[in-house]
Amino acid sequence: MATDSHLRFALAVHSALGAGGGNTCFSPYSVASALTLAARAARGQTRDELVALLGDPGEQTVLLREAARLVEEAHSKDQPELAVANTLWADDRLPLEDSFKAELAEWPGAAVASAPFEKEPEAARALINEDIGRTTRGLIPQLLPLGSIDSQVAAVLVNALYLKAAWKLPFREANTSDAPFHAPSGTRDVPTMWLSESVGYAHTGGWQAVRLVAAGGLQAVVLLPDDDLAEAETRLDHAALTSLLGKIRAKKVELSLPKVSLDVSSKLAGVLRGLGVRTMFTDEADLSGLTPDPRLTVSEVLHQAVLRVDEQGFEGAAATALIMRLTSMMIDDPVAVTVDRPFLLLVRHAGTGALYFIARVVEP
Repeated sequence: MATDSHLRFALAVHSALGAGGGNTCFSPYSVASALTLAARAARGQTRDELVALLGDPGEQTVLLREAARLVEEAHSKDQPELAVANTLWADDRLPLEDSFKAELAEWPGAAVASAPFEKEPEAARALINEDIGRTTRGLIPQLLPLGSIDSQVAAVLVNALYLKAAWKLPFREANTSDAPFHAPSGTRDVPTMWLSESVGYAHTGGWQAVRLVAAGGLQAVVLLPDDDLAEAETRLDHAALTSLLGKIRAKKVELSLPKVSLDVSSKLAGVLRGLGVRTMFTDEADLSGLTPDPRLTVSEVLHQAVLRVDEQGFEGAAATALIMRLTSMMIDDPVAVTVDRPFLLLVRHAGTGALYFIARVVEP
């Protein structure tokens, strides 16, 4: 099932990103969108490694397309908002396969755009950042940092996401107050919201789960471990999470929940290599579904996620960029060789180096 594969992928990346123990935040939807498009462009071992991590690209494509549509809300003053963009930015020197452009056209917010990577890399970087900024409503204005784009870049594949929705049962702002939060660094007071309502709840397998319903068919699920989070996370695999989510039922709950404001940038190339996606980052990369040029390889995957949760609802933005370069096989400017004076000529056996003839040509 596509959902099972998506959950496995999400937990694998989350585990790798959280190895340091601090705050993490990433968008499985955004990263999976960019990588699934890459899988659509990949062939051979490059594709096999992406499929092993993501699941079947066809199934994932259907899931990601369907998730780009919200449930229509009738008679609601707070309409949910979802914006998705999938853009291939390519230098004019890079030939593109029509089949990939046709595949991309089926995705939400699809576009193929030109960017002057070779001649004006800084202008190209600004162009992409501006476009991501528009999609993310200004929450991610600089996904591509200074120095991330140079003249060797030939294409950047970008997914950008913006999401905003109101709670069906909002928290009363008057009930928000500072309350203790026991962090590894010590206990401190943080702004904490309070809600007493019938919401989704489960307590099983060492976790409490609280499901908060939002407009547009969206929901947030708070997962609180019975013991230390770092230890509990090691046991939270796909099966355990699926079981936990499946046991959520309506129950009267008094919920105290800290307000959340996260903004996390991540470089994912190392994470993906650790999860088995390696060939894509080497000279052996095969992205021939995107371009007939055999020199294209992925050099980095940049990701940024912003998430804010308050009394009214939640707002989030994410962007993922696969930066693709032409490898060292690039053809340099031609060197002029004019044979207009005496020269030597060898005729040789390539395999052994044996010389069949050696000639000095003085007067041809």
